Amino acid sequence: MSQQDRLVIFDTTMRDGEQSPGASMTKEEKVRIGKALEKMRVDVIEAGFAAASPGDFAAIQAVAEAVRESTICSLARAVDRDLEHAAEALKKAERARIHTFIATSPIHMQYKLRMQPDQVVEQAIYAVKKARGFVEDVEFSCEDAGRSENDFLCRIIEAAINAGARTINIPDTVGYAIPEEFGHKIKTLLTRIPNSDKAIFSVHCHNDLGLAVANSLAAVANGARQVECTINGLGERAGNAALEEIVMATRTRQDLFNISTNIDTTHIVPTSRLVSSITGFPVQPNKAIVGANAFAHESGIHQDGVLKHRETYEIMKAEDVGWGANKMVMGKHSGRAAFRSRLEELGVTFDTDAALNEAFARFKDLADKKHEIFDEDLQALVTETISNSAPEAYKLVALECHSAIGETPVAEVVVSHNGTEQRSKANGSGPVDAALKAIEGVANSGANLLLYSVNAITQGTDSQGEVTVRLEKGGRIVNGSGADTDIVVASAKAYIHALNLLLTGAERQHPQSDGV
Repeated sequence: MSQQDRLVIFDTTMRDGEQSPGASMTKEEKVRIGKALEKMRVDVIEAGFAAASPGDFAAIQAVAEAVRESTICSLARAVDRDLEHAAEALKKAERARIHTFIATSPIHMQYKLRMQPDQVVEQAIYAVKKARGFVEDVEFSCEDAGRSENDFLCRIIEAAINAGARTINIPDTVGYAIPEEFGHKIKTLLTRIPNSDKAIFSVHCHNDLGLAVANSLAAVANGARQVECTINGLGERAGNAALEEIVMATRTRQDLFNISTNIDTTHIVPTSRLVSSITGFPVQPNKAIVGANAFAHESGIHQDGVLKHRETYEIMKAEDVGWGANKMVMGKHSGRAAFRSRLEELGVTFDTDAALNEAFARFKDLADKKHEIFDEDLQALVTETISNSAPEAYKLVALECHSAIGETPVAEVVVSHNGTEQRSKANGSGPVDAALKAIEGVANSGANLLLYSVNAITQGTDSQGEVTVRLEKGGRIVNGSGADTDIVVASAKAYIHALNLLLTGAERQHPQSDGV
């Protein structure tokens, strides 16, 4: 397959996706996502921003060691410290890429960088050459390219390619572009830059106007051969182009795009659910490809048409993207060996027997409450086990609620705080409200509740409810998650998890102001 026939899929779920408020991931969670992306055959995985924090550095190292088939990438500003950190974090990668960037729009150069255009070009050349001293695979991004002048883009990109960059990224950093305009920009750059044939041109589109996927596809139609995207469209502000939509659009409409990807699409839905479980960001039911209603038909006319001939109302097969692949695999009589084996098939391994034993104990507890255990249940169970593996200042010991029509709901909790059990009782507008107020009666955190959401992990009234609680305090935003067949218990678990993150979670620092 020639370069012109193939579209490179660059996933930045673990870097740009993690910049969603409250979506920070642990090292172990990033490894799980990395393995899922590798199984999906994603070409390039941007595992983080090595210079952002010690946690990001360690996570990139861990992903680089665990994932051998995909290229592992670290973002780096065009400065020595960032480039050196990226190179060090990627040392053990089978395939490594350094992705360096600098702003190129007049507004960014003047107000953020406070640099003249000549200085920006000089810094870009320096960064690319330094990165090439560490790795063969260097990508250069023109931050805010969507609002950059084409003449300047031609100048700096030509220089970056001459310096050794083999991928050139044109990001619509602030989601300002319109498809026709953005496609024309890509075509103009490819036509005007003399050495454009020596690099793959890439795009990274944000969704502020809801056009990230449309802009990315317009770029592909005009010659871009890498798209930077995220699972579920996760990302800063309104998010990024959704990987699943890019892949399935180019696959479904090959008559227009005439390109292929390496992606094994049957892993799209399982990976979507994994990312949703880890980040606590539920997928909306009407989300394309991975939403619960994506292949559902209620209209009688539609149902009749699908029964007679599927393609009357379906342009894709649900099973092609992983729907229907997750069936019941475990039950209360399943043993530890079967449990371990199934988790390994899902890309989950434990570093210690103690961690496996804790997860297995949680599985047995769940099996006593829920007859059918699905893969989604196992993923949520593992996420909860890993989330609770770090030291916890608060632990939920007991919870009792009473709710009846015509009476004020009341909840009583016993919470362990640094080993000391405390009891608290509170009224609320409902049992969940009462339970969270009772927990806050012990914690007295003063945090603001920004989000409370519930998502059913599987079908049925005995489904586990997965609860996300987003708390803010002093400018820090964290997402707590909890799962249980009892939604009140799941809510209490999520609130406790969020409190522990506020107290003990390391705050991630992103050096870039806008990202790419």
